Amino acid sequence: MTFRPLHDRVLVKRVEEEAKTKGGIIIPDTAKEKPQEGEVIAVGGGAIKEDGGIRPLDVKAGDRILFGKWSGTEVTIDGQELLIMKESDILGIVDGKAAAKAA
Repeated sequence: MTFRPLHDRVLVKRVEEEAKTKGGIIIPDTAKEKPQEGEVIAVGGGAIKEDGGIRPLDVKAGDRILFGKWSGTEVTIDGQELLIMKESDILGIVDGKAAAKAA
């Protein structure tokens, strides 16, 4: 892919949720909500500060993140449905190791 977001924007691929509940009930596509979790594919160079300097982003490519339900703009790049959002729309980074310990 040859797309690089600008400034404080982030390119995100949604992570698909399980189609089955823990109890084994299969959820049809029409009843599913779009996931609010994704993987960062690419990040911009950083936010421009008031003094003209650049503040690097806290997220990096490969991070798994949570974002708001209505965050970002949906785009299709190379046949993939992706989201472009500002770093401020990201609620947090999901740590896979911590999530595995909690389960």
